[in-house]
Amino acid sequence: MEVKSKDHYWIKSGIINVLQNFSGVFFGFAGFYILVRVLSKQDFGVWTLFMSATTILEAIRSGLIQNALVKYLSSAEKSEHPVIISASTVISILVTGVSIIAIIAFAPYLSSVWESPQLINLLYIYILVFACSGILTQFNAVEQANLKFNGIFINNLIRQSSFFGFVLVCYLADFQVKLVYLVWVQLCSVAVSTIVAYGFVRENLKFSFSMDKPWLGKLFGYGKYSFGTSVSSLLSGTVDQMMLGALLSPAASGAFNIAVRITNLIDIPGNAIAVVVFPQSSRRMEEEGKGAIKYLYEKSVGTTLALVLPGVLFLYFFSDFVIHFIAGEKYVDSIPLLHVTLLYCLLIPYGRQFGTILDSIGKTRVTFLVVVGTTVINLGLNYLLIVKYGVMGAAYATLISNVVGFIVAQAILKREVDVSLWNTIIYLFRFYPEFFEKYIIPVWKRRQGRVDHSQK
Repeated sequence: MEVKSKDHYWIKSGIINVLQNFSGVFFGFAGFYILVRVLSKQDFGVWTLFMSATTILEAIRSGLIQNALVKYLSSAEKSEHPVIISASTVISILVTGVSIIAIIAFAPYLSSVWESPQLINLLYIYILVFACSGILTQFNAVEQANLKFNGIFINNLIRQSSFFGFVLVCYLADFQVKLVYLVWVQLCSVAVSTIVAYGFVRENLKFSFSMDKPWLGKLFGYGKYSFGTSVSSLLSGTVDQMMLGALLSPAASGAFNIAVRITNLIDIPGNAIAVVVFPQSSRRMEEEGKGAIKYLYEKSVGTTLALVLPGVLFLYFFSDFVIHFIAGEKYVDSIPLLHVTLLYCLLIPYGRQFGTILDSIGKTRVTFLVVVGTTVINLGLNYLLIVKYGVMGAAYATLISNVVGFIVAQAILKREVDVSLWNTIIYLFRFYPEFFEKYIIPVWKRRQGRVDHSQK
């Protein structure tokens, strides 16, 4: 009975998170598909830089708050939940306040560096979005910690589909899309999503009016490394676009962003599996020890690779067609960029699950140092190679830094939980016959049985 319950959790949670990530990538990609057609190369580049900056701000708060809250709520007694949630909320309010001050202070500087005067206004309006999304982040973390994902899926769907809906209507009605309108739509969508999220989480959202300093210390102590990891990881993925905007032009940043967005399409399984693995690995570490963590890492990486490999091969061999179909003739320079970004896509599952597993066993400081080191290497290589090779230099720099990070991460995982790189390859190739045997054959037999029955 317990085994069936665990299987039910993995199947249900996995399906919900795959759907959530698919919907996120789909709506994000569909919106991007329209934006590259209705915006000039300059405006699209400015929007890319704006999204890079605001995504980092969200990652700063999420890194400090979300993983720590999920970890401790998922493993603590119910009686401690109000104290943990209250302490986390205090930290969230403080981080949000500091981040808003940073936006006000640095918006003019970023606008000057990227030669984008309209960026100041966009960032100032985004302050309202950021304040509202902080509440939403808390609600989603509490729900995830309680191993529930329905509300997260629905409120994310609302947030993403409403933004896409606005862009689509503007495109069909031939209405001029201004960047400032897009930020106001973000505010409306996140406000509605927050209200919906509250309806799902209110039963588990309990606060304590007495402040517990030990829990504040615990959450911040764990969160500071998780925060550093999240921000460094995100910087590693966006620093190339930011440096292209500063060293070349916003248009160059936009061209590189197209290759990155296409590769994001095949990263849906990795995101979904990471969300499911994290709360489970925290519990299983407490109950079963490092042996269970080793299996979780190898199995999750192998499964993710099996799911992304067909997409990588398709995009690599049909990249010309894909770029022309998605972005049009004016972004033909994104084709060689896509070839390089696809190569490091195969390393992403290893890196993502490395962070998930080490965070769950309390080694957040190690994850932090690895990611920071990789980001520093990426930053240095981007500067050197962009100056020498232009836009392609950004792709080469990111590929090299990902290879270095992969080698270091595997050495650490071997030492900590004795993972085997070879086992991930075994699980990769086992996935296809197992999937066929467990899901395709039973469906075929049921259909065959219905056919035989109807003939009788």
